[in-house]
Amino acid sequence: MIEIIKNTKIDFMGYKKYAFVVSAILSILGVVALVQIGTGRANLGVDFAGGTAVQIRFHANVPLHDVRVALERGGLRDFDLQDLPTENKVLIRVKKQEEKIGGYAETITKVMNQSFADKKPVVDSVTEIGPKVGARLRTDALMAIIVSVVCLLIYVGWRFQFRFGIGATVATFHDVLAVLGIFYVLDKEINLILLSALLTIAGYSLTDTVVIFDRIRENMKKMIRETMEEMINKSLNEVLSRTIVTTLTVFLSAIALFFFGGEVLHDFSLAIIFGLIIGTYSSIFIASPVVLMIDSKKGAKKR
Repeated sequence: MIEIIKNTKIDFMGYKKYAFVVSAILSILGVVALVQIGTGRANLGVDFAGGTAVQIRFHANVPLHDVRVALERGGLRDFDLQDLPTENKVLIRVKKQEEKIGGYAETITKVMNQSFADKKPVVDSVTEIGPKVGARLRTDALMAIIVSVVCLLIYVGWRFQFRFGIGATVATFHDVLAVLGIFYVLDKEINLILLSALLTIAGYSLTDTVVIFDRIRENMKKMIRETMEEMINKSLNEVLSRTIVTTLTVFLSAIALFFFGGEVLHDFSLAIIFGLIIGTYSSIFIASPVVLMIDSKKGAKKR
């Protein structure tokens, strides 16, 4: 692979204390976001909160302000609008916690036909989810993340050693919590699209971590006289170029998706971008230091 950086001698383990402070802050944000999502207080999408989502396609572009005014005149409240200007579409989400949510789609359609008859509005799709279903989806989403990370722990523990499994699991949990916390702070909508992005991030983070662990395992057999810290630093420097090239390649793809993928994939690609940065950081400054800490507690400082 192309080596854009050669023969580096960076003391990565020397920065682990600072990295742990940053990671603790990001993880706390993630935990707060989890609590808010579990109690239904975050900016939940229709998938998790319950409500109605209607996508309207117009013959010509209609400003969002005009759509908002028309809906308010029609008696609707507590709705979100998302503009898809390149396709002359508007996504209208009405979040409702009541058991009965039927009728909102008909009301929205009626208002659009009356207010923008000259723009020939057409209903592309309608999604209606009750609050009980939304609560069940929230629970299932959290369980999906937990089960996936536990499976990662089992896999890495079986392939390497249990301490490596712990390091990989901590790093993966950290990445998911960090991205979730950032989305919560930015008041981004928490929906099933974000869930798919979080699972993608977990897979990428594990892949990057496994490559580093592979090099560490190789060097453990060769660098017998060096301390564990020296050996991990050496391994990280050896795979640094590979890590940068791989991350940069995926990062450019995510950037292209962010700018040209359309509004529907906007939040997904944004989560992937954050995940790439945080996942690369955690593979170096979280997963490896955790392995070092476990090894140091066991008293195995000389290999």
